[in-house]
Amino acid sequence: MRIQNQIALVTGANRGIGRSLVAELQRRGVAKVYATARRPETVDLPGAVPLRLDVTDDASVAEAAAEAQDVTLLINNAGVSTLAKLVDGPESDIRLEMETNYFGTLRMVRAFVPILKANGGGAVLNVLSVLAWRAYEHSNGYAASKAAAWALTNGIRLELAGQGTQVTGLAMGSVDTDMMAWADIEKTDPAQIARMAVDGIEAGAMEVLGDEPTRQWKARLGEDPALLYPQLRR
Repeated sequence: MRIQNQIALVTGANRGIGRSLVAELQRRGVAKVYATARRPETVDLPGAVPLRLDVTDDASVAEAAAEAQDVTLLINNAGVSTLAKLVDGPESDIRLEMETNYFGTLRMVRAFVPILKANGGGAVLNVLSVLAWRAYEHSNGYAASKAAAWALTNGIRLELAGQGTQVTGLAMGSVDTDMMAWADIEKTDPAQIARMAVDGIEAGAMEVLGDEPTRQWKARLGEDPALLYPQLRR
């Protein structure tokens, strides 16, 4: 897909990766970009079209779809991480992650597929995570939701091929955003991730892997878990 002159909608666009995606799309010459957030007044990029959207709410998604009938590129970026563990973390936190990161993406896809079809097919980018493919000592509720979102991405790629809709998954590790502010580790600049994402959309890539650790973990998916998690050996 050639980005220039497309009509894009980005969820969770008021900060982090979402904000960087809006800025990159504008730099590449989109005709319009809807920058969505639960509080659209927090969208601060000149030229973007703020739009109220809560991906966990059916009515909010329907209202956004009714407003943005001209969309040709849907970017599902909105997400939440609570750092919940699966065994003893609050179930409400785990449900929030699944409701936002998986079902929120699914709601957006189901609402916007007819719009993309009417506008010639278009494209979808789903923002995923390296944690779709690996377990961690925490954040496993988040990881489960991103694994589900990866399966969703692969599934809709097949289901939407007949209407000519391109589907790309974007995965990365630690990015320098508010979501990762708690972690004192090396992080990737969200602007770099945004550039790679838009490059991938333009190239028609099925997946974009944003850093070397992500590429390594994806490549190891077929390995014995005993090799992936040596700390579990006895």
